[in-house]
Amino acid sequence: MNISYDWLIEYLDLNLSPRELAKYFDQIGLMVEAVKEIDGDTVYEIETYANRPDTLGHLGVARELAALFGLPLKSPSWPLAELDRLTTELVDIQVLDSQLCPRYCGLVVKGVQVGPSPEWLKRRIEAVGLRPINNVVDISNYVCFSLGQPLHTFDFSQLKEARIIVRRARKGETLRTLDGQLLELTPDMLVIADESKPVALAGIIGGEESGISEKTTDVFIESANFDPVSIRLTAKKLGLMTDASYRFERGVDINAAPLGAKMAASLLGQFGGKASRGLLDVYPNPRKPKSVPLRLKRVGELLGIEIPEEFVVRTLTALGLKLNEQKPGVWVTEIPSFRVDLEREADLIEEIARFFGYDRIPTEVTPARSFELPADERQDCLWLLKEILFHYGFDEVINFSFGDREKEKIWHTGYDPIELQNPISSRASILRTSLLPGLVENTVWNYNREADGVHIFETGKIYFWEEDGKQREEWHLGLLTSGQREAKTWNQPARETDYFFLKGAIEDLFFYLGYEAPSFEPEDHSFFQTGQAVKISIKKEPVGYLGLLKSEIRQAYGLDKLAYGAEFNLEVLFDRQPRPFAFAPVPRFPGVVRDLSFLVDSTINFQDIYSQLKKLNVPYLERFEIYDRFEGESLAPNQVSYSVRFFFRHESRTLQAEEVDRAMLDIISQLKSSLKIQLR
Repeated sequence: MNISYDWLIEYLDLNLSPRELAKYFDQIGLMVEAVKEIDGDTVYEIETYANRPDTLGHLGVARELAALFGLPLKSPSWPLAELDRLTTELVDIQVLDSQLCPRYCGLVVKGVQVGPSPEWLKRRIEAVGLRPINNVVDISNYVCFSLGQPLHTFDFSQLKEARIIVRRARKGETLRTLDGQLLELTPDMLVIADESKPVALAGIIGGEESGISEKTTDVFIESANFDPVSIRLTAKKLGLMTDASYRFERGVDINAAPLGAKMAASLLGQFGGKASRGLLDVYPNPRKPKSVPLRLKRVGELLGIEIPEEFVVRTLTALGLKLNEQKPGVWVTEIPSFRVDLEREADLIEEIARFFGYDRIPTEVTPARSFELPADERQDCLWLLKEILFHYGFDEVINFSFGDREKEKIWHTGYDPIELQNPISSRASILRTSLLPGLVENTVWNYNREADGVHIFETGKIYFWEEDGKQREEWHLGLLTSGQREAKTWNQPARETDYFFLKGAIEDLFFYLGYEAPSFEPEDHSFFQTGQAVKISIKKEPVGYLGLLKSEIRQAYGLDKLAYGAEFNLEVLFDRQPRPFAFAPVPRFPGVVRDLSFLVDSTINFQDIYSQLKKLNVPYLERFEIYDRFEGESLAPNQVSYSVRFFFRHESRTLQAEEVDRAMLDIISQLKSSLKIQLR
């Protein structure tokens, strides 16, 4: 928006030079992007904001400066040379859509001599970046850039039956605009029409046929207000952007319309024109001014500094607001119609801060009482649990707590489900008694979208009836893995997930949560294939189960691939105190590694081997890990091969090979005695 210094002084007496004035715009949020000299006038290129349409005219900017400097705002008079005839006798105005056109003002000016504008008017028009056309069009632009109220002038003789009808366009209607474009109109567009056809596109551009020409002597002045949304949609649909549409779509002051029409009629009087008597103002639903409460105490609370009451009243009054005091320090503020951006108390406080000066508000942190949140060990445990599983490659899912009664029968959870009295559907008629059904549905959903593998978990509650008739709910953790696992390195092919991947994740989960290592004991479960399920316990207390999902369950859900699942009762873990993490210094002396491969009877499971290895009483043995298990045609049908890696270390010196050899012989002897192993 270009603002002329010479134009501003028509509204207030400034004692500053044009160059000095430039720095004051920034103080009130009107950022000056450039300062230019045009024909002896200083023009400021100011950044305007979408919610401040009042600054799209010189009057609005002058009002801001008047409030800043404490100067009175001048109100130029606009005398009219009038005809003997009333406006209502000369023209008929009908507004058929008061929602899209809430106010329409009109005047007729007869006897106008169309010609070049005087020099003062040309300078004003050129200062804002426009090209002078003729005195009638230039006056319309002068009023627009002065008040921020767009006008349109019609050749009155071209209006059929001297009638103005504000209506929606009819299907198939067209309009040739002032710049020669032929527009195809649609019923969602508002037009200005005469008795037979549209003569202008409301709030955007006029029609060629009714435009001002050298032969024009009688002029109809339109000064109206249009719905911002309608103007925006029409302009965007037709690809038109005009000075009028730019203002209307941001919200023009509805009370500026009468003054705009009188101002234009007064200026046309300088060129021989005489205005009809009585402004024709169609305003069926007058708008009441908005009222916003304001508290002086709240001003201090939001700004962090005490603002004098006198400054608050003076500033807001200078900006055109009316303050009605309810009690000391409390007002009901009446918002003027030209400030469409002021809607709540915080907006008024922002105005006060803007004129008080943001640089005068100290940059201090508002004091606040600090308090510590109560410790929530369960929540801390859940967060750590999720982080561990994230790093292991699992993704978290969150499902509804509802379940399908028909599919519940497939799982045989052993719990008596709780039925809902008002279910959202028959497929969600009970509360879930296990997390795994939801995880299976998530897996199928992902496979249907071309996923190669699904590795997910969920923490949530299950619900069931207890034997004594009470409702019970428990926190559970469910895990499910199926399909390919992501390769660890670029040259390593992706591998299918298996039982051991899920078991390893569970072991690491217990370790990093600080709980004792769980035991895995073969035990059939209703969820899993016979012989391919284990019970998970801590010190012989069951906490969960793990295994390969039954083929019947997978078929019921349409899951074609193998899937391994596990579910834990987290309540058991929450009730246990995890061991504290202990610091272990970095070893000073190197360790020694020895591997041992042996055969055992197939009836001996991994847990038995692990338990016996834990019982080994061998000097210098630091730890061990089982890194291979094998069974196949090269072995007897009743034999399984295990490979174990042992780590030896001395705290105060380097071990000798002979010492490690003796330790390994001791280990072999103990394993032969307890497990009847055969060395490979």
